[in-house]
Amino acid sequence: MLLLLRRRLLLPMLAFAAVVGPAFITANVDNDAPGIATYSVCGAEFGYSLLWLLWPTLIVLIVVQEMSARMGVATGKGLADLIREQFGVKVVAWVMLLLLATNLANTAGEFAGLAEAGLIFGIPPYLAVPAGALLVWLLVVRGSYRSVERVFLVACLVYLAYPISGIIAMRRASVTWGFVLGQSVTPTFSLDPATLAMAVAIVGTTVAPWMQFYLQATVVEKGTREDEYAYARWDVILGGIFAIIVVFFIVLACAVSIYPRKITSAAQAAQALAPLAGAYARTLFAFGLLNAALFAASILPLSTAYAVCEGIGWEVGVGRAFRTAPQFYLLYTALIVLGAGVAMAPRAPLLKIMLVSQVLNGLLLPVVLALMLRLLNRGGLMGKLTISRPYLILCWVIAGLLILLDLGMLAFTVWPRL
Repeated sequence: MLLLLRRRLLLPMLAFAAVVGPAFITANVDNDAPGIATYSVCGAEFGYSLLWLLWPTLIVLIVVQEMSARMGVATGKGLADLIREQFGVKVVAWVMLLLLATNLANTAGEFAGLAEAGLIFGIPPYLAVPAGALLVWLLVVRGSYRSVERVFLVACLVYLAYPISGIIAMRRASVTWGFVLGQSVTPTFSLDPATLAMAVAIVGTTVAPWMQFYLQATVVEKGTREDEYAYARWDVILGGIFAIIVVFFIVLACAVSIYPRKITSAAQAAQALAPLAGAYARTLFAFGLLNAALFAASILPLSTAYAVCEGIGWEVGVGRAFRTAPQFYLLYTALIVLGAGVAMAPRAPLLKIMLVSQVLNGLLLPVVLALMLRLLNRGGLMGKLTISRPYLILCWVIAGLLILLDLGMLAFTVWPRL
């Protein structure tokens, strides 16, 4: 009886361990340097008032990532590959062009975040950025898929620095869990432009176009089968929950220690935590930022290399040797070199670069979501994993809301600068 019970518990756990990774990594890497800056500003300027918004954001994240994982398992092909096959070369060419420009700008932003985090620890940018670029390049080019995935999963766990810093801040400020939980489940909302812009930014930064390409490509490379799809779905759910918990504590730490105060970056938030939350909270917050910048600087070029090479029909995969997928590795290398170079360039307009990347995200996201939903509705393509009509309607509703929010983020970002 005991042996049977062990088998019933152990076999599912081993099966889940074999499948877990792609969705967990993708959900958490979106908590990158610009994302952490957004959440830090939310807590510093709006306090606890938008904590409740994280729970519907979690639902959006899970539904959209489930779409990507489902297609990867059902078809055994990456998203760019499917778009080329189903919609033609012209469509995929435009999508890849926008994705390439967007992710290059985002990669430069990640290396800029790395430079900021390095300064907190006394490391000058001319040392931090090249060292970080070399580290992420060696990880992917010299590692196998399994080793790279393990490093990325460990990097996800480093995000626990934020819950710890949040709890330290709560203790120092004598804030109770009852009060925090009450604030997080009580919707409070103001219709002033600043609050609307922040709400749109929080939800709008949750789903980026590159995430869908990366998740589907890694599900395919991992070789997840249809009979393992239930475990892939749990990977999506648990990854989303973990990512939103991290966001919750970033907002909380800044709400407890900094509110009400104007800040413009995650590095400023880390420095501002020290007087009230203590040096440990500041160090943990900054360490989380350093990890996030390195993590995203690895994933963003990698997701671009996957998508562009799939779209063209070249060989892809971290598990492949350089000689069998030279275009994949050369493109990955070029994006890292260019992104790091832009971040280190004297007087580089990094804020404008990140603004342009958001505009490109806003143009690309509606296209990607619409193409994904059309693919999901093709029964011959999805086979046994074809989604039901009610779930398809839910996906369309969420995609429509995301598109509206993304356009709203563009309006709030671009309009003040016109």
